[in-house]
Amino acid sequence: NAEYMGGILHPLVPCVAMRSAPTFDKFVQIGRVVLFNSGVHLGKLAVVVEVIDENRVLLDGPSTLTHVPRGVYPISSVTLTGILLPIRRNARVKTLEEAFKAADVPAQFAKSTLGKKLERKRIRASLTDFDRFKVLVAKRQKNAVVAKELAKLKAKK
Repeated sequence: NAEYMGGILHPLVPCVAMRSAPTFDKFVQIGRVVLFNSGVHLGKLAVVVEVIDENRVLLDGPSTLTHVPRGVYPISSVTLTGILLPIRRNARVKTLEEAFKAADVPAQFAKSTLGKKLERKRIRASLTDFDRFKVLVAKRQKNAVVAKELAKLKAKK
């Protein structure tokens, strides 16, 4: 059983298919949960119900849960999340609501990296001047403790 190796067939060396990790893991597909990054619905979640072309998708909130009405939106105005709902093409609102609730999408999104990042950003934006000062003091105290421990470890060597 000869295998192809570097331009010649080699009878003793088995050929192992080397596959790299896929470049993308989030595709624009039906059931993909997206987050609006611009426009009237900024920060709201929606679900891809239909892919119209390479630039536009039909999204639905569902409107009773996220207040995003079903409509055509440009892909450039949304960010794809890692959440995928098991729905069919052009799913009815009721079907979409059931899938949305069953997957507990808002909680699942809050646990995601993007959800945590947006929450940190929201908290930082709501800090007052005194809160920012307290954070600064806490960072200084933490860095002083770290520096002291690092100096002890360096002295032992």
